[in-house]
Amino acid sequence: MKIGIDSRAANWYRGTGIGTYTYQVINSLNKIDFFNEYLLFMPKDTNCDIKFSSNYKIKNISQDMKGNFWDEVNIPNILKNRDIDLYHVPQNGIGLPQEKTCPFIITLHDIIPYKMPETVGETYLEIFLREMPEIIPKCDGIITVSNYSKKDIVEAFNFPEEKIFVTHLANEDMYIPLDKKQCKNFVKKNYAIEDGYILYVGGFSPRKNIVGLIQAFSKLHHRIKNNNLKLVIAGKQGKSYSLYKKTAEDLHVSDKVVFPGFIPLEHMPIFYNACELFVYPSLYEGFGLPPIEAMACGVPIIASNLTSIPEVVGDAGILINPYDVDELCNAIDSVLQDNFLRNTLITKSLERSSQFSWLKTAESTLNAFNNISKG
Repeated sequence: MKIGIDSRAANWYRGTGIGTYTYQVINSLNKIDFFNEYLLFMPKDTNCDIKFSSNYKIKNISQDMKGNFWDEVNIPNILKNRDIDLYHVPQNGIGLPQEKTCPFIITLHDIIPYKMPETVGETYLEIFLREMPEIIPKCDGIITVSNYSKKDIVEAFNFPEEKIFVTHLANEDMYIPLDKKQCKNFVKKNYAIEDGYILYVGGFSPRKNIVGLIQAFSKLHHRIKNNNLKLVIAGKQGKSYSLYKKTAEDLHVSDKVVFPGFIPLEHMPIFYNACELFVYPSLYEGFGLPPIEAMACGVPIIASNLTSIPEVVGDAGILINPYDVDELCNAIDSVLQDNFLRNTLITKSLERSSQFSWLKTAESTLNAFNNISKG
């Protein structure tokens, strides 16, 4: 079978959820599938560090990255090579070719634009709502990243359940336990963040519930003796940043809430390892990579009990109602104060994260390809 994959996100946007997913699926398929032929569509400026086997070929696309991700990938690929037996688009089907010359399969990570449209960027929302009713009927199969998302897709599009394949995600190999003291020194030297800190990593969308996290931290700050404790909110500062900054100011914790901005990929394991605990109070996720990354670093975590997050975290973390600020505050306080609980969560984090791997993701993806190719 000759499989084509839109691989642009792997090159342009690694470090983001979809970019990391695309890169790791390609990388892991390369490690397990030496039988099928692959044609990977990548931009001319590609700088891919994967050493591909002989059954993987790169087809350069004449396209430059200019700005918004969704604008870029929404330029439909033209499959000039009509010898492809199956074509896969990993970024929610955006950019699917207009002309269908072979079976199509997409990875639809979630349907957040339908469920919480007010939390999605304007460009992506407009493209998703316009394109998805045309994309779904073209699909011969859909890959998604959690059983929760599968249920959402069935309900939203009335898509056949047997043609939706769940492939859980995983952490990258760089996320491992590191020397905590060295990591703390690195963060202090390079980011001027001293003392212990609670960590949040992820987007700045309102659905991430960062306001609720700051409110919970404010309550905690006035309760605990260690007033040097900080809350680090890492990620690219979107348009909601000013709201979060003002929230911290209004609650008189602006000197304790740190916004370091986008953290380079190679620094992320250090940030995880240097923190006291990781908190992920999101209101909605299709999967949620940061909790897996934190668990792989042996960090105790507190996460939302909504949508796909319990499916990912299992019993390895404390699951809270993200709408209840007091519950979140009490959970953080418990982990900070109770060493037995803390050590138990660390052990469970490492055990839980080991159950996920990108090789398993690739095996499930290949299984989906084989099922769709057979009709």
